Parts: sequence; C-alpha cells; structure tokens
Amino acid sequence: MVAPNFSLKDMHSEEVRSLEDYKGKALLLTFWVSWCPDCQRDLANKEQLYKSMNTNDLEMIMIHVSGRETNDGLGESYYKENNFSFPVVKDEGTKIYDAYQCMSVPTSFLLNKDHEIVGRFNDKASFQQMLKEIGEVI
Repeated sequence: MVAPNFSLKDMHSEEVRSLEDYKGKALLLTFWVSWCPDCQRDLANKEQLYKSMNTNDLEMIMIHVSGRETNDGLGESYYKENNFSFPVVKDEGTKIYDAYQCMSVPTSFLLNKDHEIVGRFNDKASFQQMLKEIGEVI
C-alpha cells in the first residue's frame, strides 16, 4: 500500500513538509502526543536513533497529533523540554492520523524508497523489532 501523502507545517518554523520532499528515501513516520507514557518512551528511543543514524537512506518525521492533545501548545512544550532534535510536523487536528488509519499513539510507519508502507508499529511494538525492519529497508 502506498502511503497517503501529506503536507504539514513544521512545528517550529512553519515550513511545510510533505511526503514528496522525501522522494527516493525510506522514511519512518511516528504519530504522537505529549501526555502519552508510551509516546514518551518511544520518542526518547527515536531521539537516540535519530542522533546515532549515520545514513542518508532513512529519514524520520514525527507527526504531532494536535487533535488528540489535551491543550494547545503542549506538544511544542514537550518537544522543547526534552531537547529533541528530530524533525516534527503538526497534524491538522487528526487529518493525517486518520488518513493513516491510526488507532492509538504512538503509531509508526516504515516506508520504503517508493513510499510503500512496509511496516506498521503500534504502542506495543518493541523498539528492537522496529530496528530489525528498518535494517531490512535500508
């Protein structure tokens, strides 16, 4: 299945990022909110992965699901407080979250270089399993 396209604003710069910007690259997308304990663990792991990646073959984008947040601005505050460095865009409510048919947060999708969904990981997926599948794509 080809991943649904998106064009969302960067959480900090208002620059629009779209799936098309990553043409020819594998991509790891993660949907998250600030209040979720599973998201908090997942984002810490993703930050370590992002900092340690030494390849141009995989990009990462975190998609903040603003429509599932308890208060406006919490996602931005959480990102800053934790000194995350990975790219983050803000969903328009739950528009892209719904387009990807997410049922919970965090949910991550691994896309191959043709932007076909080759992996889907929910809140119960192990980080080791995710790394294994990333290795198979890059």
